Amino acid sequence: QVQFVESGGGLVQAGGSLRLSCAASGITLRFNAMAWYRRAPGKERELVATISGVGSTSYVDSVKGRFTISKENAKNTMYLQMNSLKPEDTAVYYCNGLPERSSWGQGTQVTVSS
Repeated sequence: QVQFVESGGGLVQAGGSLRLSCAASGITLRFNAMAWYRRAPGKERELVATISGVGSTSYVDSVKGRFTISKENAKNTMYLQMNSLKPEDTAVYYCNGLPERSSWGQGTQVTVSS
Protein backbone atom coordinates (compact mmCIF):
# COMPACT_ATOMS: atom_id res chain seq x y z
CA GLN A 1 0.00 0.00 0.00
CA VAL A 2 1.37 3.38 -1.02
CA GLN A 3 1.53 5.96 1.76
CA PHE A 4 2.88 9.49 1.97
CA VAL A 5 3.54 11.49 5.13
CA GLU A 6 4.23 15.19 4.68
CA SER A 7 5.81 17.42 7.32
CA GLY A 8 7.65 20.70 7.77
CA GLY A 9 4.92 23.24 7.13
CA GLY A 10 4.21 26.20 9.33
CA LEU A 11 3.61 29.92 9.58
CA VAL A 12 6.29 32.16 8.11
CA GLN A 13 6.57 35.79 7.10
CA ALA A 14 6.88 36.78 3.47
CA GLY A 15 10.47 36.34 2.35
CA GLY A 16 11.06 33.48 4.73
CA SER A 17 11.90 29.84 4.08
CA LEU A 18 10.57 26.41 4.89
CA ARG A 19 11.69 22.89 4.06
CA LEU A 20 9.01 20.28 3.53
CA SER A 21 9.65 16.55 3.81
CA CYS A 22 7.76 13.61 2.33
CA ALA A 23 8.30 10.13 3.73
CA ALA A 24 7.09 7.56 1.23
CA SER A 25 6.32 3.88 1.68
CA GLY A 26 5.04 1.31 -0.78
CA ILE A 27 6.74 3.17 -3.63
CA THR A 28 10.46 3.37 -4.37
CA LEU A 29 11.56 6.90 -5.18
CA ARG A 30 14.63 5.66 -7.05
CA PHE A 31 12.41 4.15 -9.72
CA ASN A 32 9.43 6.49 -9.76
CA ALA A 33 8.77 10.10 -10.67
CA MET A 34 7.41 12.11 -7.77
CA ALA A 35 5.84 15.50 -7.30
CA TRP A 36 4.78 18.14 -4.84
CA TYR A 37 1.27 19.49 -5.18
CA ARG A 38 -0.57 22.24 -3.33
CA ARG A 39 -4.15 23.30 -2.79
CA ALA A 40 -4.78 26.91 -1.88
CA PRO A 41 -8.06 27.99 -0.25
CA GLY A 42 -10.84 28.06 -2.84
CA LYS A 43 -8.59 26.76 -5.61
CA GLU A 44 -7.98 23.44 -7.32
CA ARG A 45 -4.95 21.34 -6.56
CA GLU A 46 -1.85 22.51 -8.45
CA LEU A 47 1.27 20.67 -9.50
CA VAL A 48 4.23 22.59 -8.06
CA ALA A 49 7.39 20.61 -8.75
CA THR A 50 8.43 17.23 -10.10
CA ILE A 51 11.47 15.00 -9.85
CA SER A 52 12.15 11.95 -11.97
CA GLY A 53 13.65 8.68 -10.82
CA VAL A 54 17.07 9.85 -12.04
CA GLY A 55 16.68 13.29 -10.47
CA SER A 56 15.55 15.55 -13.31
CA THR A 57 13.39 18.37 -11.99
CA SER A 58 10.73 20.75 -13.22
CA TYR A 59 8.74 23.57 -11.65
CA VAL A 60 5.61 25.56 -12.23
CA ASP A 61 6.55 29.06 -13.39
CA SER A 62 5.33 30.74 -10.20
CA VAL A 63 7.96 28.98 -8.03
CA LYS A 64 10.93 28.79 -10.40
CA GLY A 65 14.06 30.17 -8.79
CA ARG A 66 12.51 30.02 -5.31
CA PHE A 67 11.68 26.34 -4.70
CA THR A 68 13.98 23.33 -5.01
CA ILE A 69 12.77 19.74 -5.11
CA SER A 70 15.16 16.98 -4.08
CA LYS A 71 15.19 13.47 -2.68
CA GLU A 72 17.27 10.97 -0.73
CA ASN A 73 16.77 7.56 -2.30
CA ALA A 74 18.40 5.78 0.64
CA LYS A 75 15.77 7.28 2.95
CA ASN A 76 12.98 7.08 0.39
CA THR A 77 12.26 10.68 1.29
CA MET A 78 11.58 13.73 -0.87
CA TYR A 79 12.01 17.39 0.04
CA LEU A 80 10.85 20.80 -1.07
CA GLN A 81 13.05 23.72 -0.07
CA MET A 82 10.98 26.88 -0.31
CA ASN A 83 12.74 30.25 -0.22
CA SER A 84 11.51 33.80 -0.70
CA LEU A 85 8.02 32.72 0.24
CA LYS A 86 5.08 34.85 -0.82
CA PRO A 87 1.54 35.08 0.60
CA GLU A 88 0.28 33.42 -2.59
CA ASP A 89 2.28 30.30 -1.64
CA THR A 90 -0.15 29.74 1.24
CA ALA A 91 -1.68 26.30 0.73
CA VAL A 92 -1.74 22.73 1.95
CA TYR A 93 1.19 20.94 0.34
CA TYR A 94 1.03 17.28 -0.63
CA CYS A 95 3.46 14.81 -2.14
CA ASN A 96 2.50 11.99 -4.47
CA GLY A 97 3.72 10.10 -7.44
CA LEU A 98 3.68 11.37 -11.00
CA PRO A 99 1.23 10.32 -12.23
CA GLU A 100 -0.47 10.60 -8.88
CA ARG A 101 -1.46 7.51 -6.95
CA SER A 102 -4.92 7.12 -5.46
CA SER A 103 -3.64 7.39 -1.89
CA TRP A 104 -2.99 10.90 -0.55
CA GLY A 105 -1.41 11.94 2.72
CA GLN A 106 -2.87 14.54 5.06
CA GLY A 107 -0.61 17.24 3.67
CA THR A 108 1.21 19.97 5.53
CA GLN A 109 -0.10 23.51 5.91
CA VAL A 110 2.08 26.39 4.75
CA THR A 111 0.91 29.86 5.69
CA VAL A 112 2.82 32.93 4.53
CA SER A 113 1.91 36.22 6.16
CA SER A 114 2.45 39.55 4.45
